[in-house]
Amino acid sequence: MVYPGAVHSRFEHSLGVFSLAGEAVHRIKAQQGSELGIDNLDIQTVKLAGLLHDVGHGPFSHMFEREFLRQIPHGIKWCHEDMSVRMIDHIVDFHHIDIDAECLKKAKEMVIASTEHISHKSVNEKHFLYDIVANGRNGIDVDKFDYIVRDSRACGLGCSFQIERLMDSMRVMGDEICYRDKDYLTIYKLFSSRADLHRTVYTHAKVKAIDMMFVESLIKADDYLQISSKIQDPAEFWKIDDSILKTIEISHDQELKEARDLILRIRRRDLYQFCNEFSVPKDKLEHFKDITPQDIVCSQGNGDITLKQEDVVVCNVKIDLTRGRSNPLENINFFQDFESNEKFPIHDYRISHLLPAFCEDRIVRVYSKNPDLVKTVSEAFENFQLKTYGMKAQVHATPDRKRNRRRLEQSY
Repeated sequence: MVYPGAVHSRFEHSLGVFSLAGEAVHRIKAQQGSELGIDNLDIQTVKLAGLLHDVGHGPFSHMFEREFLRQIPHGIKWCHEDMSVRMIDHIVDFHHIDIDAECLKKAKEMVIASTEHISHKSVNEKHFLYDIVANGRNGIDVDKFDYIVRDSRACGLGCSFQIERLMDSMRVMGDEICYRDKDYLTIYKLFSSRADLHRTVYTHAKVKAIDMMFVESLIKADDYLQISSKIQDPAEFWKIDDSILKTIEISHDQELKEARDLILRIRRRDLYQFCNEFSVPKDKLEHFKDITPQDIVCSQGNGDITLKQEDVVVCNVKIDLTRGRSNPLENINFFQDFESNEKFPIHDYRISHLLPAFCEDRIVRVYSKNPDLVKTVSEAFENFQLKTYGMKAQVHATPDRKRNRRRLEQSY
């Protein structure tokens, strides 16, 4: 609704990861196939993992997992990678698919490779194959290759990351994929392009307003539709997709009225109103805890209007280079040229003093559900910053100051 050229269904993305996974393993085989013993089953397995790596996502992908389920007291640890593995088993069993058992086992391990330590994998495996689709070792994988380039193009943004250049630079040394040392900045662009997408697209202020309204609608509908009760059963889980919102929207059931009203507000673009945001000071990042609506309400000064927690929405945004406050490039090994046998890490201070000293941003955004309360919520947010950090770290002026500035500009 904010970037109409983009999609979040992951179908096209899965096809793209399937293609890039095959291309990556084919390139490694062409260069080192005989020494590494890569066979056709390995290629098939990596491509299968790329195709199916996201089948465990719920409606609206990460929003379902990171926002909706976290607010539902189901008491179960759940992630889409684990659900993908269960969905793969369900697909094979339900449709009686004849597939090599070893291929299936390895493909499922590759799907969860970003969340599982490499020692959990089978002994004597070609460990580098597990870094192609979902890389838990250092985060360089074809999953990122695809969505970074695809989303940048779909949203009309530039992308300085070059897939072909990095593909040409790959070489397996020991049990891991390493890269030419001259491509250090190409890899940095992979991570920085991802961070730019999160800042500009995925956590866009209006995008998050719509996300939070969708989430609230799902929460209000959960008791009646039993959405969260289906997350443990693949036979039921696959039936939940983005059409759940249309189900709510066209229903006449009284039990869904509140959820339906929220969707109607989104259709009319009557969105939660953005009040302001601030970036958490760097020296406060280590001990930072998510800000809550209660924090803002408790910071309200004297006034005619008394805020309630349900009037305020707080969005805590984290943007990093995949490894929190750590530089992900410190976990990557490089080589000098294709004739060398030595791999080594490169520390960022050897490359450029222009690279950022901090690899993580925390941004706190505050919204008002009621347009009439924007000024009151904004002032309470200001008070919270002064009380917590001794300063106003917010990006924008308060509503009154904005209006005064516009009047001043119009008078010239």
